[in-house]
Amino acid sequence: MTRALAMVSGGLDSILAAKLIKDQGIEVIGICFRSYFFNEENAKRMTKQIDIPLEVVDFSKEHFEMVKSPKHGWGKNMNPCIDCHAMMMRYSGELLKRFDADFIITGEVLNQRPMSQNKQALNKVKSESGFSDIILRPLCAKNLEETQMEKDGLVDREKLLNISGRSRKPQIELAEKWNIVDYPSPAGGCRLTEPNFAHRLREVVDRQGDATPKEIELLRYGRHFITPNGSKIIVSRTKDEGDIIKTLLDENDTVFYPVSHNGAMAIATGELNEEDIKLALKIVGRYSKGKDLDEVEISYGKFGKVFDRTAKEKPASEEEINKYLIQSK
Repeated sequence: MTRALAMVSGGLDSILAAKLIKDQGIEVIGICFRSYFFNEENAKRMTKQIDIPLEVVDFSKEHFEMVKSPKHGWGKNMNPCIDCHAMMMRYSGELLKRFDADFIITGEVLNQRPMSQNKQALNKVKSESGFSDIILRPLCAKNLEETQMEKDGLVDREKLLNISGRSRKPQIELAEKWNIVDYPSPAGGCRLTEPNFAHRLREVVDRQGDATPKEIELLRYGRHFITPNGSKIIVSRTKDEGDIIKTLLDENDTVFYPVSHNGAMAIATGELNEEDIKLALKIVGRYSKGKDLDEVEISYGKFGKVFDRTAKEKPASEEEINKYLIQSK
C-alpha cells in the first residue's frame, strides 16, 4: 500500500493536504515538529479530525541554531521560514525509511506568502531539503510541475488542486465539506512571527550570542529590563502571569516583592551585583501602589528559600524605566 508522511503544522492547510491524499486511498502518517517556538498541541487536534496518526519530532536545539543565523534570512520578524521548512522536510525525509513511506506531503500554497511561498522559494525549500524528488504539495500541485509520484501513478493528479494566492476561501470551503471545524487562525502557532517575542529574542541573542530554553520561555511574559551589568529583570503584569513565571524559576533566580504596598512581582536572573539589586528594587517600587512615594519597602531573596533581606528604595522615574526597558515593537 502506498504510504505518505504529511508535515502537519497544526494549521488548516497542512491537514487539508493530508486529507486530500488520504481520500485517494493512500495511508497518511502526520509528522509534527516541536521546538522552543512552537509545539504539537494544534497538530494533535487537527489529526484527530481526519483520523490519522501523529509522530512528534523534537528538533529544538538544531532549530534554534538555525534561527540565530538562517542562510536565507528572517521574514518580517525573526521567522526563518525558508530555512525552517527545508529543515522540516529534511527531517521528514529521514523518517521515510523508518515508516516505509513513499513520499512527503506539505500544505504549502503557491503565493500565499509573498516571501516564503513564491515559486522560487518553494523550489529552494525542496532543493535544500535533500529530498526534492519526493515532495508533493497537494493544494497547489496543478500550478507546479508534475512530480514523480504523479507520473508513476501513486497519486492521481486530477484529484489534486490548483489553489494559489492569499485568499482562504477555497480552504474554508474544503474544511466545511470535510467537517473540519476546529482549526487555528493562519497567523497562529509560531512565536517567531510575533513582533514583541521576536524583538526580545533578537536582543538576547545579540547580547549573549545564545539563550537557554528557560530564557527563551521567559521571553513570553512580563516587562523586561537589562541592567548595566547585563542581568535581566522581569516584572510580571498580573498575578496569573507571576504564577506562570514562578514555574520557570530555580534557586539561581532572585525574586522581589513589595512589602509596604501591593504591586507586581519581579525576578532577576543570574548573579547580581549591588547595582543590579538597587535597580531591581527601584523598578519593583515603580510598579507598586507606592510608585509616587519617596520610598517603598521591598523583600527579596533566592527563589524557593525564605526571603532574608529587605530594603527601602525610591521608585524608579519614568526616565529610568525607559532607559533599561526592552521596548515593545
